[in-house]
Amino acid sequence: MGRVTTRVLWLFLALFLSICRPPAFAQASDTQPIKPDEKPQKDDRERQQAIDLYQQGNFVEAMPLFEKLVADHPTDAGLRESWAFCVMANARTFPDPELRKKARVRARNIALEAKRLGDNSQILQVILELPEDGSESNFSDRREVDDTMKAAEADFVRGDFDKAREGYERALLLDPKTYDAALFIGDVYFKQHVFGSAGEWFAQAIKIDPNRETAYRYWGDSLAALGRDDEARAKYMEAVVADPYNRNSSVGLSNWLQHHKLALHTVQLKDGATVTPKEGGGTNITMNISAASLLGKGDPATPAWIVYGGNRSLWHGDKFKKEFPNEPTYRRTLKEESDCLEMMINVLKEEKDYKKTLKDLDPSLQALIKIQEAGLLEPYVLFDRVDADIAKDYVPYRDAHRENIRRYLDEFLVPKTPEGAAR
Repeated sequence: MGRVTTRVLWLFLALFLSICRPPAFAQASDTQPIKPDEKPQKDDRERQQAIDLYQQGNFVEAMPLFEKLVADHPTDAGLRESWAFCVMANARTFPDPELRKKARVRARNIALEAKRLGDNSQILQVILELPEDGSESNFSDRREVDDTMKAAEADFVRGDFDKAREGYERALLLDPKTYDAALFIGDVYFKQHVFGSAGEWFAQAIKIDPNRETAYRYWGDSLAALGRDDEARAKYMEAVVADPYNRNSSVGLSNWLQHHKLALHTVQLKDGATVTPKEGGGTNITMNISAASLLGKGDPATPAWIVYGGNRSLWHGDKFKKEFPNEPTYRRTLKEESDCLEMMINVLKEEKDYKKTLKDLDPSLQALIKIQEAGLLEPYVLFDRVDADIAKDYVPYRDAHRENIRRYLDEFLVPKTPEGAAR
């Protein structure tokens, strides 16, 4: 798959969602309006002109062309999506907040029609996440900084990248803690193919806020554009470390994996025990094993799963209250799941013929034991066993053990390219 270095930049979208642009190694079809499966039309020249303006980031001039094309081809969902995107972008050029609001409402309505026609692209989902009333948040609580950023955004949408960069620089001088200003300066350099300078500004944004994922992801795109794929992988992983449950965080990494025809090394346990609360108190423990296993004639992991279920049952009661006295009701926690998995593995290792039976264990359990021996059970739980309750423990764990999360992604979850693995 060839690289595409002229890609659409979603700068103004960062105000809402911190979404990424298509990556440097995306296919051409990822960076241009969808073309329907149809014979060439007489308006192919207009279509190509609209696509060229769209890819150049000149959404203001592209917008009326897409509107005309949609009028001629009302069932073309791809053209309608591109028109919606241009309308949303063009909203940034209006100084009047009410006009901006109305334009965003219009963009969302156009996107809804594209969805009705069968479009379900990532870009469309971003547009549909605009508030239904078209409202917008601010870049800064300081009026002068916010106005400067919005003026720079308008310049960017018009395709005046140098003027936009100057505006972002002014905003950063007014408030050196304006993350989006540093991010957008880097993004303008990226648009101009000055990838080294782009990376420097993404690094500056990370210094301002290391727990926002966008600058890591954009930096990864810059490194990928330079052909430095191993370094790009590291930045994409850092985006995930920063904010893993934000769906945008993994976009860069997913594209990197797809480009290299790789897949995450997830470890999905075949749970042998399930614990559910009873009405009125207590728990039900359901053993997901055969009768032969209960008689010691089946899965050698059965005793370990019995211990896992029993320990989880204890956590539903006094154990949780003791460990989390300030929480009013039980919830499944990182500490509980890690403790139960640790105990389960210890039971396996204490079996008389452990070394002999290790090879007979389910491959997922064999992988889990390696993770435990590396001291990385907690990151494993946060990525491969996570639910809404466990996710609440991510930020405090990240703040105290960021390196462990990096190690888990690097050593277990995210594969390396053959070239990277050989280094």
